[in-house]
Amino acid sequence: MIPFITVVKQYERLAVFWLGKFSGLKAPGLKLMFWPFNSYQRIDLREVVIDIPRQTNITRDNAPIDIDFLVYMRVMEADAEKAVIEVVDYRGAVIGIATTTLRAVIGEISLDEVLSQRDRINEQLRQKLDEVTERWGIKVTQVEIREVEPARDIQEAMNRQMSAERFRRAAVTEAEGTREAAVTVAEGEKQAAILRAEGERQAEILSAEGDQQAAVLRAEGFSMALDRIYGVARNVDANTLSLQYFDTLKQLGSSPSTKFIFPMEFTNLLSPFTRMASGANAGGSESDRS
Repeated sequence: MIPFITVVKQYERLAVFWLGKFSGLKAPGLKLMFWPFNSYQRIDLREVVIDIPRQTNITRDNAPIDIDFLVYMRVMEADAEKAVIEVVDYRGAVIGIATTTLRAVIGEISLDEVLSQRDRINEQLRQKLDEVTERWGIKVTQVEIREVEPARDIQEAMNRQMSAERFRRAAVTEAEGTREAAVTVAEGEKQAAILRAEGERQAEILSAEGDQQAAVLRAEGFSMALDRIYGVARNVDANTLSLQYFDTLKQLGSSPSTKFIFPMEFTNLLSPFTRMASGANAGGSESDRS
């Protein structure tokens, strides 16, 4: 039996065997071993990343697609011996399980979902892998799809579809812009028509108010004129009116007309002059007799 010393690093654990039987895990530090009774295997507790090689998978809608992804995992300290006892090469085992699990997950979803829902696929892969690797004392902490590449013909079809979608969106945007412009113009014309109608209404109201005030002023002026005429006419006697009528007759006589129409009241207007003339004649006769 030959003793020897080995050093266990901080991030390592030492799975020690005594005559081929597992005897426990050794913590970091100096460890004394006895050959040939003791044997050991180092276990790295650090998180490691495994690159899963690119592989072709078939989606639910029968579209071939190439995918490669990364698996982040670490050996759990509490179950570290399982990584030595339960599996020969846990790295190779994880790669094999990841490959078959990816095919199963991709086969349940469509191509559009693969391209648009990477986070959901990553989480599904992580959960399924973690369920398998748990019995080896390994925890899968994260899965990241690195690249997704559809087949060339599918890629060309997707490019044509994207181009058509862009043209459709451009047409829709242009139509919406035209509609909004038409709505804006119509709204402006509507507001302009309302303002014009309001202006015309105000103008008509002002014009009507002006006509009303003018009519009121004319009526007041005419009323005042009638009051003054009435005031003057009360002081005019019958002789003055008769003289006015005689003046009017004089003007009629100087006109070239040969026919005149007089109202029946004309004789009543001349009665004061008739009486005056009769009185004058009577006075002259008496003076002649004397």
